Amino acid sequence: MLTGRPSRTALSSARARAVHQTEDSPRVFADPLATRIVEGSGGPPAPGAAAGMPAEVRLFMALRQRVAEDALRAAPRTRQVVVLGAGLDTFACRNRDPGLRVFEVDHPATQAWKRERLAAAGIEVPDTAVFCPVDLAEQTAEAALAAAGFDRDAPAFFLLLGVAPYLTRDALLTTARFVAGLPAAAELVLDYNQPPDALPPDRRPALVAQAEAMARTGEPWRSFFTPAEIAADLTGAGFDRVADIGWRDCLARYALDPSLPDLFGGRIAHARAGGRERNQPTCTS
Repeated sequence: MLTGRPSRTALSSARARAVHQTEDSPRVFADPLATRIVEGSGGPPAPGAAAGMPAEVRLFMALRQRVAEDALRAAPRTRQVVVLGAGLDTFACRNRDPGLRVFEVDHPATQAWKRERLAAAGIEVPDTAVFCPVDLAEQTAEAALAAAGFDRDAPAFFLLLGVAPYLTRDALLTTARFVAGLPAAAELVLDYNQPPDALPPDRRPALVAQAEAMARTGEPWRSFFTPAEIAADLTGAGFDRVADIGWRDCLARYALDPSLPDLFGGRIAHARAGGRERNQPTCTS
């Protein structure tokens, strides 16, 4: 994102979730607040809100959220959730569990913009939501969470959706080491992009074109991983188990059309640390 301005990709992702609610069938992820936070008025998304975004890309954005929230529901001991790079994510406002605290970590400009949109849309912010504005050039997410009351000694679930591609590998691994190094059990779900040369030749031009388009917006992709690389890096950061979920896995899991094309090769990783005592299974590939 550009310094001092809210993230443009946050709005794009929110628009994708909003359009998914009415335009995609079957709907794999229900978000009754998506449209309201995008428009700020309770009305439907503006015509052309998803212009230029292939339906399969929009579907992947819905799928990564569904996979993450399904995994969270399978971790019943977790009483605190951290949404890193929250953007216009609505989980904190959709949460109705009074015992589940949701920490939203994001750049101050993006978070202030989000709070304005929440107010304009009349979306109630529950007491369980905790906003943690962080300029990572000046403070670490770890320090901001500590100041906000995050309990390092209690199990936690971290969501990093639509964020990893914009981080350098070093920045991503710094975050991974923090999560994996917590004294209590912790889980992390993130999505990532594969490098162009890891995709079939016919799909590489689309990925390269999308990467170039993101660079022109001022929010370039900075990291790419193969499934083997992300597994090795997350294991090296201290996670005990890493499940990798691809496009075909998602289509099968949610009974979607198996012929839908995987345009950009996005994948989802679900990593767990210190959670061997848990009896609940996590998502698998």
